[in-house]
Formats: sequence, C-alpha cells, structure tokens
Amino acid sequence: MSHLHIMNPNSSQTSNSSGGRLFAGNDPVRLSITTALAQIFVWPFVYIDIFMFTVFLKRHVLRAEARYLLFAQTLIADTAFLLSTNFVVITYQVFLLLPVRACLPLALLMGGLTHVSPTTIVAMCLERYVAICMPLRHVNIFSPSRTMAFIAMVWLIAFSKPFIDFMIFLSYVTESYFGKLTFCYYEIILLEDWHMIMRGNLFILNYALVLVILAFCYGSIMHVALRASGQNKQAAAKGQRTLLFHVLQLGLCTLEVTGPLIEARVLKATGNINVYLIVRYFNFLAFSVFSRAISPLVYGLRDEKFNAAMKYYAKCGISHVSVEK
Repeated sequence: MSHLHIMNPNSSQTSNSSGGRLFAGNDPVRLSITTALAQIFVWPFVYIDIFMFTVFLKRHVLRAEARYLLFAQTLIADTAFLLSTNFVVITYQVFLLLPVRACLPLALLMGGLTHVSPTTIVAMCLERYVAICMPLRHVNIFSPSRTMAFIAMVWLIAFSKPFIDFMIFLSYVTESYFGKLTFCYYEIILLEDWHMIMRGNLFILNYALVLVILAFCYGSIMHVALRASGQNKQAAAKGQRTLLFHVLQLGLCTLEVTGPLIEARVLKATGNINVYLIVRYFNFLAFSVFSRAISPLVYGLRDEKFNAAMKYYAKCGISHVSVEK
C-alpha cells in the first residue's frame, strides 16, 4: 500500500483535519523536492517494466513457460502500483482532498496490488520447487492453462484481503463518513484499533505461512542439489539462488507493509513532524518505489533467456520487430 499517509496517533480514527495541519506545517520546498524525487524514481522504472512486459508478449517462448507467465504478473501489478501511488503523491503535492467515497476504489486497488507481487513470488517459488524436485510432473502441473488458473488464484487471494477489510469497514462506518474530505490512502477504511490489530495479526500469520513454504521449498531443493550431479546439480544450485532472491523480494515487501507502523511510532515517540515526514518519504521511496522497481529488473537481467530477449529488442527496437509466433 502507499506509505504516503497521515494518521493521528492519539485516535483510533484517521483525522482529516490533523492530516491537513501536518501538511500545512510541512516545508513547501521539501514537499516539492520529495515529489520531484518520486517522479525521477517512478517514471523510468514504469517505462522499464512496460518494456519488459512488451518483450514478454513478443516472445512466444517466454509466453509458453510458467515462470515467465508468473513474472509478467509482477510487472503488471508493480506498474499499476507505481502509477497509483504516484497519483497519490501528486495529490499531496497539490493538497487535493477528495470525498472518502471517491477515494475508496483507489485505496482498495492499492491494497490489492500491494499483495499481488508477494503472492506471485510464493507461486514462483513453488514453480521452481516442482521444476527441480518433480521435473517429470512439472509440464502437467504448470501447463499454460493451469498456470493461468494459478494466476487467477493469485489475484483473487491478493484482492480478498482488502475486500474483507472493506466488508468489516462497512459493518461499523456511518453514512456521514463517506462525504468527508481526505487524502487517498488505505488506512481510510481502518478506523478502529481492533481492526488495525486484527489486520496486523493476520499479516504476521500470513508471512509466517509464507516463510514455512519458502523453507520447505529451499530445503527440498537443497536436498536435491546434494544428491544430484552434473547438469542436475547446476540446475538445483541455480534454483537455490533464485529462491534466495525471492526471499529477498519478500523481505522488501514485508518492510513495505510494516512501514506505516514504524512511521506512526516515530511520530508518537518524537512528536516531530519533520522527522516523521523524512521517515515517511524514505520508506515510500526505498520500499514502495525502489524495491518494487528494481526487483523485476534484477530478475529479468539475471535470467539468461529473458536477458537475451531484452537485449535483442533493445537493439532492434520494439516497434520494428513483429510478434514472434
């Protein structure tokens, strides 16, 4: 979710007036600089992600493999996330307050997109586990049609979380709340302390389950690597490195989601708005923008087949090369 949000630490509800006061007290020069930095980071990586997705679409050999189909989902989700959060950054810059009812679709979209990449990464780990530990069954388990079904499940699981939050939100919110003016961020649907605590506990449970799955996959691949020889050993070793890279990606995703909790504690502990804003923008640029932007690029560059396709289209030009059959 976007880290660009203001919460009143002394209340269980988000206060629009307190948000306004915080931004009114913010240095306009600092706000302009941080907004400019966000644009410098966001747009180049958006173009890179779009280029990589176009390469994926143009290469039939990539579209036929499960891991690249899954990788393409991270490109879609991260690009949409970067664009939506960038829109939120701009609304802060121009101090654009919108009715809650107008912000809800964007907040829910960002909430769902936040979970797509981590869930897809888990699916990619399982795909590597099947490819290395059960190579004869990999073609059947991760056939193109079944992979598309897995992708649909990934998006369903990712968006089920904000949907549940939204249903809980509707159970206690009053009609007047929908007309209040606010900045657009996910916490506008988390008005009660118990809701925040429940969401935090579910987050911890979710990532504990993810760690168990990753540990199982890594241990299984390591076992295969110790017993294998020749090309099988090299493939298993490469699978281990890929899994470690996915662990790093999930770690960055975890830091992104825990960012708002850290920011709220900093504001409550220091009471210094300037310190809070520095931490908030650092979290946004480091974990919301940079980590999501750099991970797909690193994955694409370290994969030999995808890297070769990127170099080919970068030299020839996407518009001058027809789609490969």
